[in-house]
Amino acid sequence: MEAMGSESHQYPVVVWWSPLTGEQGRLGECGANRCFFTINRSYYSHPSTQAFLFYGTDLNVESLPLPRLAHHQWALFHEESPKNNYKLFHEPVITLFNHTATFSRHSHLPLVTQYLESLSSLTSHAHLVPLSKKNRLRGGEEGLAPVAYVQSDCDPPSDRDVYVAELMRHIPVDSYGRCLHNRDLPAALRESTAMDEPAFHQALARYKFILAFENAVCEDYVTEKLWRPLKLGVVPVYYGAPNVRQWLPSNHSAVVVEPDTDPKQLAEYVKRLDENDEEYLTYLEWKHRREVTNQELVSAMKLRPWGVQDITQSNYIDEFECMVCNRLWENINSEKQGLAPKTWQAQADHLRCPRPGLFDFEVARPSDGPSLRSIWRPSYDQSVKEARALRRLVMRNKNFTVAQFWKEVFGF
Repeated sequence: MEAMGSESHQYPVVVWWSPLTGEQGRLGECGANRCFFTINRSYYSHPSTQAFLFYGTDLNVESLPLPRLAHHQWALFHEESPKNNYKLFHEPVITLFNHTATFSRHSHLPLVTQYLESLSSLTSHAHLVPLSKKNRLRGGEEGLAPVAYVQSDCDPPSDRDVYVAELMRHIPVDSYGRCLHNRDLPAALRESTAMDEPAFHQALARYKFILAFENAVCEDYVTEKLWRPLKLGVVPVYYGAPNVRQWLPSNHSAVVVEPDTDPKQLAEYVKRLDENDEEYLTYLEWKHRREVTNQELVSAMKLRPWGVQDITQSNYIDEFECMVCNRLWENINSEKQGLAPKTWQAQADHLRCPRPGLFDFEVARPSDGPSLRSIWRPSYDQSVKEARALRRLVMRNKNFTVAQFWKEVFGF
């Protein structure tokens, strides 16, 4: 679509400052309202431009829409791990935005369940392997371990590989990914693109337990690492979001690992479940009954205004755009009635994650390259300084260079 031309004063212009959608121009319909969405930054100075949308991972201090005029709204979309842009996770930066869509349940458009298609996908028996067969696979020719681990993003801020390496000293774990690798998948399933293939799901569904360890430990940061084993009828051994119990299908559907959980004790507990069918099956009662009893999860899925892999619903990016568009129109209509415009403001809890922790276990490094463990805490600590510096520069409301930014960060 070309420039708006005669329509330029009819609809608010919303500019994706991060070119997430790739659309040069589109007149989008949001219920009864319309807005013109574009990635064309030349619309910065257009009189109808009222909002700028940012994708968190691509937020670049080199170029921001400054000066920020009084009627300019800033909106942040960030569903990814904090390691992709730590400075967003501090109050000085997140509160620069008016509107938010993040993995936090506190954001204006919460994306906590972004990796979960539906409740029916959780309760489905499509991949469920009978326990009798899992037991045979444990002791038969396959010789499966009780626990599977599949990670190729090694040494993330959660320090999960160090914990898992210690756990592996006390219980067999089949590790198929690049991290702590000790077992191969079939050749056709070794690419990351195969992780959504039915054959990959069938391979994992044979296990009793899957280690579902997130790459960062933040409230509400719950990914496919949790949902996948639940959908497959495998018990997740979960480490990540401290409030994960708010999102589990039942209060007895995962083995939740706390930061102070001793790996040896965890191994002993998993072994006990592995050897006791009756006790193990208590973790799958909800699955066999096809019943999600956690009403908080039920409510979140029912009320979210977007869908996942569902052509009958809008996706969360479209919904984010429309949230901003509708809020712009709310103020336009208020001003027509002589009312004061409403002010939206992001809060610190719209995107927050604590300083990464490290486990104390002494683990020999593999020979496949240097460890990233040492970078996460210094990176986080520096991001605090970066966040404060970025806010100071933005509040001055004029363009700045990268050199000026780093001078502000380090004070030289």
